[in-house]
Amino acid sequence: MSNVKQAVIGFIGLGVMGEPICRNLARKSGAKVLAFDLADGPLQRLAVDGVERQSSAIEVMAKCDVVFLSLPSGEVVAQLCRQEHGLLTAARPGQIVIDLSTSPVDTTRELEAEFAAKQTKFVDAPVARTRAAAEAGTLAVMVGAAPDVFEQIKPLIATFASDIALCGPVGCGQVLKILNNMVLFETVVAISEAKAIGEKAGVDAKVLFDTLSKGSADSFALRNHGMKAVLPGEFPERAFSVLYARKDLKYALKLAQETGVDARGARVVDQWFAQAIEAGLGEQYHPVISRLMINKH
Repeated sequence: MSNVKQAVIGFIGLGVMGEPICRNLARKSGAKVLAFDLADGPLQRLAVDGVERQSSAIEVMAKCDVVFLSLPSGEVVAQLCRQEHGLLTAARPGQIVIDLSTSPVDTTRELEAEFAAKQTKFVDAPVARTRAAAEAGTLAVMVGAAPDVFEQIKPLIATFASDIALCGPVGCGQVLKILNNMVLFETVVAISEAKAIGEKAGVDAKVLFDTLSKGSADSFALRNHGMKAVLPGEFPERAFSVLYARKDLKYALKLAQETGVDARGARVVDQWFAQAIEAGLGEQYHPVISRLMINKH
């Protein structure tokens, strides 16, 4: 793939993040883009930008030089690759498969070896930030790849990302993304606890958060998740839900166990997520756990 504009780009998975990412690829890469999703709506909307609908994931794989995956979990990625008539059956020498999903590190490295047997490169490039960032083309992407492969795919990733980091060999992108989310979730718990305690002690929550943001407790999580969700009590669906957050946290806990690290802070977050799901809040934006801290004794 010496020239990105001459490559045929495939995209599988047009959900909350996948659709705007695919749109930016189609608009900015100069390449032909073929896509597949189980839902019809995104394919109809993307047709306006010249994205060509395909009838199956394997058809995308058979026709494209580079294939992006944007799927709900590593388990779904593995199933799509390994099933009968899956992506591995259509893999061929010189292709590059780029997984934008958040997947377990061991699964990612196993899939790299399975694709390598077909002389196909498999790269992890999980995305961070919001749907709005995906639409604006300002995502952060953490890549696990060999340096030469990274240089090949970087122009494509740059169509939808403003911060692109090569984190190490395959799997290292997933390590970074999983730990990024773990730190975020733990920070959201701390912010939620501070709000609950502060209000009970007679401090206005807006004053609390504004003051924290001017001190050493300031953080991206405080200014975004805290001020925009926890403070007004707005936890929409179709955002980064408790269910999705817990899936990513489980990957972090698995990695902690495999590396022999006592990640008890992350285990506390998992308890809050479990309680939120049990309370019927699983589909809501993950800072909704702050609601569970009120009136506790």
